[in-house]
Formats: sequence, C-alpha cells, structure tokens
Amino acid sequence: MAAPRGRSGKTTVTLGLVAALRARGLAVQPFKKGPDFIDPSWLTEAAGRPCRNLDPYLMGQEGVQGAYARGSQGADVCLVEGAMGLYDGLDDEGSGSTAVLARWLRAPVVLVVEATRITRSAAALVLGYAQFEPETWLAGVIFNGVQGARHEAKLRSAVERYTRLPVWGALPRAESLAIPDRHLGLVPRAEGERWVAAVEAAREAVERHCDVPGLLDLARSAPPLGWEPPAPQVAPEGARVRVGVVRDRAFTFYYPENLEALEAAGAELVSVNAFSDPSLPAVDALYIGGGFPEVFLEELEANGALRREVRAAAEQGLPIYAECGGLMYLCRRLVWGERVGEMAGVLPATVVMEGRPAGHGYVAGEVVGGNAFYPVGLALRGHEFHHSRVDLEADLTRAFHLRRGQGLGGGQDGLVWRNVLAAYTHVHAVGTPEWARGVVEAARRFQRGETVRREE
Repeated sequence: MAAPRGRSGKTTVTLGLVAALRARGLAVQPFKKGPDFIDPSWLTEAAGRPCRNLDPYLMGQEGVQGAYARGSQGADVCLVEGAMGLYDGLDDEGSGSTAVLARWLRAPVVLVVEATRITRSAAALVLGYAQFEPETWLAGVIFNGVQGARHEAKLRSAVERYTRLPVWGALPRAESLAIPDRHLGLVPRAEGERWVAAVEAAREAVERHCDVPGLLDLARSAPPLGWEPPAPQVAPEGARVRVGVVRDRAFTFYYPENLEALEAAGAELVSVNAFSDPSLPAVDALYIGGGFPEVFLEELEANGALRREVRAAAEQGLPIYAECGGLMYLCRRLVWGERVGEMAGVLPATVVMEGRPAGHGYVAGEVVGGNAFYPVGLALRGHEFHHSRVDLEADLTRAFHLRRGQGLGGGQDGLVWRNVLAAYTHVHAVGTPEWARGVVEAARRFQRGETVRREE
C-alpha cells in the first residue's frame, strides 16, 4: 500500500483493509516500511498480531527479506504500508524507497491517491507512477477523500481508460476515519481506547467502498519468494539475566525484533511501568525506549519513588540503555513551555521541548567513546525523530560520532555515565545485532558483580 506522497490516507486504507481481512477469519500480518513506531501500533490493533518494520536503510536487503520471512510465518496474507511517496528514497536514485522494498518482496503495489480537487488529471498522475520505474509492479489504485458518486465516476473512468489499471476502491471523505495526530505524527495506540473506533470506521469504509475479495486475489497473485526465514536464534546456556523494559503510555517505541533479540540473547524481560510501579523490580539491566514523556511529564514526576530508585540503581552500576524518550526520562528535568517536570536525575541535564523538529531522519555514525554496550569502532545505523534539545550541566562522554543525523548536536550522540548509555538514536536489532548482545552481556557483568564503569 503506497501513495504519491505522505498524508494521502494510506494508513487509513491499510488499517481498514487489514481489519476487513481479519474479519474474514484470516491471519493478517502487517508490516510498515521505514523506522516508524506509531503507525505500527495502529496496524497491530487492526491485525491482532504485532506489526513489524521493514527498513532498507537500517536492515539491508538480506535483513529485510529475513525479517519479512520470519514475520510472515503463520499468516494467510501480508500487507506492507509504505512511507512517503512511492519513489521517495535517500537520493536521486530512490535508494531505500517503498518501490525498492516492493521489488525486493516481489509484491504488487496499490497506490492510494488523495482525490481532493482532481478528476481526469488523476489518470496522468497514475500513468506517470506506472511508467516511472516499469519494474515496479503497480497493480491498481484506491482513491481517498472522494466527494460523491459523480466525483468517483469521473476518477474511475479516467484511470481505467488511460492507464488500463483497475480502481480497487474509492473512500469518501469522512471525519470518522481520522486518527488524531500531534508533533510526531499520529497519536500512539497505547495512549487510550477512545480512538480505537477509528479502526472500526476504517474497516467499515473499506468493506463498503473497496473490492476486498479482488484485493485478496491480487495478494494471492504474488509469486513465491524463494527464500526461507533465518534459523531461530538459540539463547546461550546458563542462567538468564533479567532485563527491565519500561512500557506504559509514555514509553511505547519498541521494535518487536529488539525485544525478541534480547530474549534470544539470554534475557528474561520484566515489564516496568513508570506511572504506577512504586519500585524497580530486581533486574540486571534496564531498557527505556522512546515515546512521549513530555505529554505525561506531571504523571512521571508524580512517581517520585520509582524515579529515585532508577537514579540509585544507576549510581550502583545498573546497565541502563535509553533511547530518545528514555534519554529524556533520565535527565534531571523536562521543560515544555510553562510546564516543568522533575525526571529521574541520572544525567546532569535539562531537556527542553522545541517547536520544530530538532532531529528527524536516518543516522549513521561510529562508536567512539567507551561504554557498557558497544565496542569502540562499531559502525552504527539508526533513526531519530525528536523535538527536544539536551542542555548539559556537566561534561559527559559521548559514545557516538555521527556522520549523518543531528543527535545531541555537533555530530555527537550517546551520553555515557557509569553503565548508562542514553541517545536520541534508535537502533533496530536486525541491522545492529550487536545491540542485544551488548545489553545482555552488560547485564551478565552486573549480575556477576564486576567493576562498575566510571565515566563521570
């Protein structure tokens, strides 16, 4: 499921189609192209099984194909939601585009076209997309935002006459199909139940206005892939370490493969709720992913007992790996306009929310500073999307030198303090397998009572 550009409605259409196929009793596996966390949370809701990311930049072709083969096991049908425009990539050649991903997967592409203020010209647009890279299998169109039967008839007639491509559906413009968004995109599914009705509305709209049986036949027409999923990783023998994972409404940005990689490396995952847990459970390491701590800064501040325990554990050498929102939580305070919240106070810094993105896009760099998780010299690829800056109140080691990306600014990212590493950069375990091994090895050292790093 692709589009000429972002905000064309492909997430709504994909959600509706996933839910419609699931309602037919099919096991539906959703995938999201790119590093996004938020759209997958909604696709997970619609499918009833975890959505997985496929990112050419972070994973490479072999990694993407392996992740697809592994994630699609047990599924009757797979749907991949693209990102941005179909041919948008990292350079003029379209590297890493949705079209490239579709070719790697040998998958047909349905183009979701936003139909506001367009009729016959839609045929020219679709024809251009069909001919731009002929090796991409463009297999039809779904219109979104159609104003009525007359508008739909004009769109269908033009596309079918001039492109010979099928029109699989035409969704009307409707407020009921909108999922609220804010500064980083859609509101994550985990933040509440009141928006779940949008998934049901999308299902009903797709059922009513799209050829769902025809789209299922289109999926069946895709050729065999010709490759098998990677062999499952086997956890090493010996006692497992306990890795706490902070998961609640504030911290929701976790790739399923990252959590699975930790388990495969020998970790037992222990859930931690930064809102309600009065104490930190007995763990050998802590993983704090990204999310929206700024939205919940008063609630996070209110759980002072947990904040103090996290700070004390860090002082005692507990390995803590934090990404973006997790970095923000580990600082002394979080400021968003007139709102100020005290955070865990592990890092001598204040996080300030800004009105525009401070870092957005892919990251490339190298590990240059000593830390508890990565060897110096390791090449890293990741992703960042944040509206905040970190004002340090003391000098700390920076673990990463960035050739691409903003991070903390000045080509640096990854604050190190004792066994803590906190960065704006998100990594994916498929593209950076060293990450999970590093977290578990740090946990094993802590479990054995080995020397605490001193990076003050």
